[in-house]
Amino acid sequence: MTGLGCRFCGRSLEHVFVDLGLSPLANSFLEAEELDAPEPRFPLTVYVCDGCFLVQLPEFESPESIFSDYAYFSSFAETWLEHVARYAADMTERFGLGPTSQVVEVASNDGHLLRGFKERGIPVLGIEPAANVARAAEEAGVPTLVRFFGSELATELVAEGRRADLLAGNNVLAHVPDLNDFVDGLRILLAPDGVLTMEFPHLAQLMAENQFDTIYHEHFSYFSFRTVRDVFTAHRLTIFDVEELPTHGGSLRIYGRHEADASKPVTERVTALLEHERRAGFDDLEHYRSFDRQARATRQGLLDFLAAARDAGESVVGYGAPAKGNTLLNYCGVGREQIGYTVDRSPHKQGLFLPGTHLPIYSPEKVFETRPDYLLILAWNLKEEIMEQMVEISDWGGRFVVAIPRTEIL
Repeated sequence: MTGLGCRFCGRSLEHVFVDLGLSPLANSFLEAEELDAPEPRFPLTVYVCDGCFLVQLPEFESPESIFSDYAYFSSFAETWLEHVARYAADMTERFGLGPTSQVVEVASNDGHLLRGFKERGIPVLGIEPAANVARAAEEAGVPTLVRFFGSELATELVAEGRRADLLAGNNVLAHVPDLNDFVDGLRILLAPDGVLTMEFPHLAQLMAENQFDTIYHEHFSYFSFRTVRDVFTAHRLTIFDVEELPTHGGSLRIYGRHEADASKPVTERVTALLEHERRAGFDDLEHYRSFDRQARATRQGLLDFLAAARDAGESVVGYGAPAKGNTLLNYCGVGREQIGYTVDRSPHKQGLFLPGTHLPIYSPEKVFETRPDYLLILAWNLKEEIMEQMVEISDWGGRFVVAIPRTEIL
């Protein structure tokens, strides 16, 4: 027994889902002068609860340490900007939002999503714990509270007369160690006839596509639809609709309302997805036991490719400095002897070094200076966008490679 308790139902966690060894915090990028200093590493061992089937990582580092100064700015991915622009248009039309509505986003990052509502004359409020990221939102005209969200903050906002007609959260649910307090905060802040939407990677896709690299210390929980429905139901919130999205390798967008709000009936998509997961085995512990073997096989495939490239005298560099790439490289034990460097479009990462592996991060122009044989796409969820941006590597015979779900030369 681990002595750890499930963050939702409290049962003892006894069953390992996947063990990715020791790893540094995935977004703890390093300055050059920090490279020789001791670098903390934490266990990246994920468990599955045999009661509620929540897949989860124990809290080894506080959210304050992880998120108070954050390197991830969402607005540097064109595909994601298009996604949130569509979201603003669709939600405005579907739920009849207007100048008297209030849209609130938790974990609002640099305000890119809320700008779509603000441009339509709809009042917005962002809640973002990373002060450096929130500052970018404020500079863009998006009012933002620099706070962690939970029941305490929700109660304060309601006392000030603020309730959310649309309460949004994209890729935040997995980042919450106190899951019950966070979801209860959503219930408190949501207006009586309001709608909340949450987007998060779907555990079913993570397992089907060997996406173990999306596991890192910032992600405390990994949700099937069955489990997330149970979490929200426990807090008197009803999921009345769900959409399957291509973002982040396969995500869900859930639509929630107050249990007492009968104006929004539960759609057939909800019952269909629950039944699909049941047939796939998501209410059976045995379904979860094979994932560790899948991760090891994927790791070996990447190591075999890198060894073959080295033996052939071929060079490999990376594209992207995402958290998922840091999980992959550290789990595989890859360093500069196999991959010379990586590049990223975000100026907030350029000039820094990846945690653990210490690969230097340059701007994409570096690829055209060194002309590598292979470009390993670490941000594989943006594969098409990256291949379009870097199509000119074919001029010298360069080729693209991905490692997830398996190593493949494209």
